[in-house]
Amino acid sequence: MDGLGREFNYRQIADAGYIRLDNADAVSFFCYLTGGVADTYTVQEAKDAAGTGAQNLVKIDHYYTCTGDGSDAWVKRTQTAAAAITTTTATTQAAACFSVSANSLSDTYKYLKCTSTGAGLVSAVQHDLAVQRKPENLPAVGV
Repeated sequence: MDGLGREFNYRQIADAGYIRLDNADAVSFFCYLTGGVADTYTVQEAKDAAGTGAQNLVKIDHYYTCTGDGSDAWVKRTQTAAAAITTTTATTQAAACFSVSANSLSDTYKYLKCTSTGAGLVSAVQHDLAVQRKPENLPAVGV
């Protein structure tokens, strides 16, 4: 069986798009912005894919950064719990990754999004899927 459907589901273009979390234990957001430019990535939770009740999710207390080109290892960064992470202009922070578990969401909330304030790219990986399926039978990530 493929990893897609057994271990994870994936959304390549996820900037400002909601990810459903009642079918997975967590989502990891992968963020990237080249050219030595800083960016801020903010996480919000909502009750549905339309954004009902959207509010910042103040749960991110660590994240990882690297160049994104495979030439260096991830570096752990810590912060006071917040709804956003901010990368710097250092090339070693061009790529960032952080995860949010489904049990971090408020009661009755099951959608999460990550939005770049700049031109950063955001991808999302739902992992620890509740039900393993063939890729063609996976539910849409944002519906």
